[in-house]
Amino acid sequence: MLHKKLKPFPKDFFWGASTSAYQVEGANLEDGKGPSCQDVKELPPGTADLKTCADHYHHYKEDIALMAEMGFKSYRFSIAWTRILPNGTGEINPQGIEFYNNLINECLKYNITPIVTMFHFDMPDALDQRGSWSNRDSIEWFENYAKVLFANFGDRVKYWLTINEQNMLTLVGSVIGTLRVPEGTKNLTKEIYQQNHHQLVAQAKAMVLCHKMLPDAKIGPAPNIAFVYPASCKPEDILAAENYNAIRNWLYLDAAVKGRYNNLVWAYLEENDACPVFGEGDEEALQNAHPDFIGFNYYTTSTAEASNDWNEELEPNADQQTARGEAGFYKGFKNPNLMQTEFGWEIDPIGFRVTIRELYDRYHLPLLVTENGLGAYDKLEDGKIHDNYRIKYLYEHIKQIQLAITDGAEMLGYNPWSAIDLVSTHEGIRKRYGFIYVDTTDEKVGSLERYRKDSFFWYKKVIASNGEDLSF
Repeated sequence: MLHKKLKPFPKDFFWGASTSAYQVEGANLEDGKGPSCQDVKELPPGTADLKTCADHYHHYKEDIALMAEMGFKSYRFSIAWTRILPNGTGEINPQGIEFYNNLINECLKYNITPIVTMFHFDMPDALDQRGSWSNRDSIEWFENYAKVLFANFGDRVKYWLTINEQNMLTLVGSVIGTLRVPEGTKNLTKEIYQQNHHQLVAQAKAMVLCHKMLPDAKIGPAPNIAFVYPASCKPEDILAAENYNAIRNWLYLDAAVKGRYNNLVWAYLEENDACPVFGEGDEEALQNAHPDFIGFNYYTTSTAEASNDWNEELEPNADQQTARGEAGFYKGFKNPNLMQTEFGWEIDPIGFRVTIRELYDRYHLPLLVTENGLGAYDKLEDGKIHDNYRIKYLYEHIKQIQLAITDGAEMLGYNPWSAIDLVSTHEGIRKRYGFIYVDTTDEKVGSLERYRKDSFFWYKKVIASNGEDLSF
């Protein structure tokens, strides 16, 4: 659709950026914090450990001041479960409560709205040892954790996100270091989707609890959405794209918003003898959860073609954005119309608009972009970082948000990844996303001095103009 005139961004639009606790904070076992699955996993060779990261734990005042200098209206960050509950359940760590109280208050001091992710890839190791999400008790663990968060921070935090990229925990958990499989598991697919079911129910109960304890707060899911194109106009490829969209995207949002499983996914699970077992009250819990908005991470679209062989061997997933496929349902296809980042992720700004339109049409809830960004090998030269490539990427995606708003989508805000440089899930800190450069490397901890990138000054201008001035 072409538009003669674009609608402006809403006056209260949440311009900001995002981080996650285990990737930015450092101090991973300091001040009473217990180990998470991220702290005990084996890291790829040559990548930074999580003891320091960007040391946001000790530099949060400086970092929030820099965000305020950019004009941030929001800061989306996660709370480390084990900084609050070192063993995942039981005793509360007062130093963890104090840190997040200080962080939240520092945001509010500058009129920055805190948007808090409750769980971002960091299951407590103590709970991992008890089966992690395969244990049905995980529903109660998460609900109890949510209660602690709401009780301690709910007087100031009005926007909550439940589970970051639950679909990635399910689809590529082994890649991101979060999957725990009990010994003797015979049907891996069934085990993984049983864990996913426990997460869906835990999320639903947390939403209900939020609305009960914090009637003025808003809460929503935060999956990684990559709208799937068919590789061609062949009917078989269109069916494959529908299959992949359902398995990758709609399962999670249909359950969160509509309170039911997507029918195409259920058919896939039946074919693989992998339907999850519902416990008492699960169906009711899913139906009672009513998110107030949808948060979503967007980096790219995907493309699928038909897979007509149940025994077809498919390439393994390399990361969150690489489509492998499911034999007999779909297989990934490299889109020849899209450029790629240095790390092989396809760049599709127009697909961003397509994704927003589809999300709003399917669910008709306000949308909040909780991640979007470009990872690159930034270079510090004479105290400056010239990242025009990042500015161009962000410019093209922000333009598509405005087009989607003009299409009629209700957008709450844009919080790209990431506010400052942090440790990437796969490639360490050498893969940089931030507006703020942190002087450290994967090989050794540097000065940790902060430097404003060119994108810092550009984004400051964008925010000041409420998206009217995107020039660069």
